Amino acid sequence: MGRLQSLRNFDAFPRAEEHLLQKTRSGAIVSIIGLVVMITLFLHELNYYLTTFTVHQMSVDLKRGENLPIHINMTFPSLPCEVLSVDAIDMSGKHEVDLDTNIWKIRLNKEGYYIGAEYLSDLVEKEHSAHNHDGSDHHDDSTEKKPEHTFSSDAEKMVDTVKQAIANGEGCRVYGVLDVQRVAGNFHISVHGLNIFVAQQIFGGAEHVNVSHVIHDLSFGPKYPGIHNPLDETTRILHDTSGTFKYYIKIVPTEYRYLSKEVLPTNQFSVTEYFVPKRANDRLWPAVFFLYDLSPITVTIKEERRSFLHFLTRLCAVLGGTFALTGMLDRWMYRFIEAITKSKSRSVLK
Repeated sequence: MGRLQSLRNFDAFPRAEEHLLQKTRSGAIVSIIGLVVMITLFLHELNYYLTTFTVHQMSVDLKRGENLPIHINMTFPSLPCEVLSVDAIDMSGKHEVDLDTNIWKIRLNKEGYYIGAEYLSDLVEKEHSAHNHDGSDHHDDSTEKKPEHTFSSDAEKMVDTVKQAIANGEGCRVYGVLDVQRVAGNFHISVHGLNIFVAQQIFGGAEHVNVSHVIHDLSFGPKYPGIHNPLDETTRILHDTSGTFKYYIKIVPTEYRYLSKEVLPTNQFSVTEYFVPKRANDRLWPAVFFLYDLSPITVTIKEERRSFLHFLTRLCAVLGGTFALTGMLDRWMYRFIEAITKSKSRSVLK
């Protein structure tokens, strides 16, 4: 019998005495409150378990020989589509003039509504041994093709058309994808594709070229959950002045790994902005430059979910703790009410 009595001492669930099993109104209130709290905590823990989180890792970028997609979506409210060109050059010396691959130019009226579009699929590529982007190189090449101050009928017609478009307040939206080499370089949108004398006839001088613009979207690859592109919805409007905008961009190669193990290669970037006002003796025609460089470090972002064992551990902790806390609260309330009842009974007997 002694051994059986010793074994009973290990019972972690002692039976309560009869007077402690009474059901009370206060116990019912505490039970309802405890049940509501436990259901709330259970839903919170379930949501916490089902919610994915991301882990960031960094490593050396080992990619070679790949292209860099540049997604552009910009509006130039003060320049017609006929005068805008997209030029690109990289560190390898590859220079692409009036880059038209997968680019749309949408004509806009002064209210910003669509009035026409042009899809450009031809790529005019030129190799230059030296290119300094001072604006004169574009026009100097053009002057070799035509005698000075000489215009064909097509050029005169274009000048009249563009002047009329400017008078009507016509703008242009440029969007599409540039597929460039994965090396440092720049691309810019400007009127550099025009013959210098045609440009003079249209604008009457570089100081009258208004490169006000709105960047709706600029990215270097597909978007992943939580990405922030710092130039999205950037608005730069010039009033009674002219000049060149320069955006210095640092591109960080990025891989996003979903829970399904699918890998999305893309890029994120940081940017520094600089504006150069037009000076009287400056040969540079106004433009919007995007000068980019690539980081040697790649960032890997992984989606992860907490383990089911971790979920069970937290669930047992919060539910068990709530049950124990409500049990203690019930005992305190019962004793408090019982003490008040006894004191009242004694006062009545007296």
